[in-house]
Amino acid sequence: MAQLNVDLVAADRKIWSGDARSVSAPAADGEIGILVNHSPLLSVLGEGTVRITGANGEKVAVKVTGGFLSVDANQVMLVVDDAEVLDGAGVSGH
Repeated sequence: MAQLNVDLVAADRKIWSGDARSVSAPAADGEIGILVNHSPLLSVLGEGTVRITGANGEKVAVKVTGGFLSVDANQVMLVVDDAEVLDGAGVSGH
């Protein structure tokens, strides 16, 4: 089954990296949801919460203050200005 390959990074560290079922992020013009086979996208992120549902069902919530989101061929890259992990379950540095 196809999955998203997600990297969430801040300027000073990697926040989360791995396979995921879905990503929800605060785009500048509203909340955006990303699922497998989403069309290519580049978006500015506003302040809010990034939510990731990992491939095994784990949930990760990270409060961000801005940045950008890129989606292409099931690869999701979120580069954020600052991040605070709200839910430590499943946070990994792999």
